[in-house]
Amino acid sequence: MSHEPNQPPANPPSGPLSDDGQGTVLAERKAQRTKPPNLYQVVLLNDDYTPMEFVVMVLQEFFKRDLETATHIMLKIHHEGRGVCGVYTQDVAATKVELVLAAARRAGHPLQCIMEAA
Repeated sequence: MSHEPNQPPANPPSGPLSDDGQGTVLAERKAQRTKPPNLYQVVLLNDDYTPMEFVVMVLQEFFKRDLETATHIMLKIHHEGRGVCGVYTQDVAATKVELVLAAARRAGHPLQCIMEAA
């Protein structure tokens, strides 16, 4: 199937069109920018019953923290009442909260874990 030289193509490109001054029509493509996902902090809250060792284990197992970092975060939770374990997308943060709460309940500890907008 051919068309006349001065006829537009059967399927013109989408988007704004501009003339380059020499009779050629150019389609301008705008770069689409995707918005980054919202991030959430996963936070452990202090209580008077959960052993410090259990909190360190949670930080190592569920948040992949080394012993030194886990101990530092645990002490922050102990002294300040709360500590950020990590920052994640909404689905990942929600999953980590549920995993921590389930592990705490299985171990018989009242440890609280929440997520909040970062």
